[in-house]
Amino acid sequence: MNLAITLQTLGEREGGAEHLQQALEAYRLALQEFTRERAPLAWADTQMNLGNALMIMGERESGTEHLQQAVETYHFALQEYTRERTPREWANTQINLGVALKVIGEREAGTEHLQQAVEAYRLALQETVRERAPREWAKAQSNLGNALQILGERESGTAQLEEAVAAYRAALEEEPRDRVPLDWAMTQNNLGNALQWLGERESGTARMEEAVAAYRAALEEYRRDRVPLDWATTQNNLGAALRTLGEGESGTARLKEAVAAFRAALEERTRERVPLDWATTQMNLGNALQILGERESGTARLEEAVAAYRAALEEQTRERVPLEWAANQLNLGAALWRLGERESGAAHLEEAVAAYRAALEEFTRGRVPLRWALTQMNLGNVLTALGERESGTERLKEAVAAYRAALEERTRDRVQLDWAWTQFYMGLALAALGERGHSTDQLKEAQICFQQAKPVFQAAGIADRLDESNRMNDRLRDELATGFPRD
Repeated sequence: MNLAITLQTLGEREGGAEHLQQALEAYRLALQEFTRERAPLAWADTQMNLGNALMIMGERESGTEHLQQAVETYHFALQEYTRERTPREWANTQINLGVALKVIGEREAGTEHLQQAVEAYRLALQETVRERAPREWAKAQSNLGNALQILGERESGTAQLEEAVAAYRAALEEEPRDRVPLDWAMTQNNLGNALQWLGERESGTARMEEAVAAYRAALEEYRRDRVPLDWATTQNNLGAALRTLGEGESGTARLKEAVAAFRAALEERTRERVPLDWATTQMNLGNALQILGERESGTARLEEAVAAYRAALEEQTRERVPLEWAANQLNLGAALWRLGERESGAAHLEEAVAAYRAALEEFTRGRVPLRWALTQMNLGNVLTALGERESGTERLKEAVAAYRAALEERTRDRVQLDWAWTQFYMGLALAALGERGHSTDQLKEAQICFQQAKPVFQAAGIADRLDESNRMNDRLRDELATGFPRD
């Protein structure tokens, strides 16, 4: 047993798996001696240690086989580590079980294992009470917050995220900065993440401002010279919150702060050290630069955004991370589209079409229906822009087909505002088609698109699109009344 623990400790400190494999073998040999019938508590202790070694192995691998085995061994341990007989060991095993279930849940699309993790943490907190074991209680609260946050990210409401915020704030009551500065900083960072998710789902900015404050607090202890990668991660998170705030403001100060935070993160999140994290931050940098570029008259920021997205794609390959690759293609397409709108040629618009079509190879309707629909709408927008610059109608017809595809998932009942935007853009494409082909049918359909979008824009307070819909509706009415489209 001692040999197994020593091997496990060695394995934890090394990047390879050799010592951990040896630890697994040693624990399994020990279980042949420490049988449940002969020494039930020693058997349970060995099962828990075996589970811990399996969990370390599982966390280093992309699959879930070792994690599933860890869950099984923790359940074995709980057969003898009962709350009545060994309350502390029972609670510790529940926490370890929760960690393994949470990691499995992170790697799966569903929520079953995450919900089981939450249940395990809540059970542990029944015995790990604040008065008796404040540090263990705080750690359990923090773990509970982590599982609730991931659950909340995958659900449409805010209840789980609210609970995650409450769990993190509870943990901070027993993780004071002066006593455990790095634990305090970690929980501040996690709190910021939960607040940021809440802020993205609420209309105001209060939660997002709280997220920024939490990240800035974390950076007081997560210093670059002490924990460079944690510092970089928090800079990346801070940048994301600042970008969201900047998106909702007319100025550019927050967006420039976001760009600075992402660039800071990239000083430690290098491609050589953490290639996928480097790529994620490159993509985030691209997003901030793109929004900045849309607000400025030149093309420099948009060109920087394109460069950042293309850098990210060097590591976010389709084979390695297909959905992230598709998301980056979608972002790249948007930046190229904006560039193309500001230039007389069609090269960037053609590249945008290629990027959107690439994204659709992984953003399939069956896998991610609403993202598929968003990509179809964006593709339609670029095809419309190309069609307006060409004398024929082929691109405009392709645009209308893309909008019709998008509307198969962007239904009025499901996502009313997205439906209205797609109707509006399809109306523009149909109007251009009808005017070029002198087609009253296409002009009438375009008029219906604008008429349907108008009340939704009015209810949402989108005045510029409401005015544009009214203007296009009047124009089409006049053209239909005269019997031919006007130039």
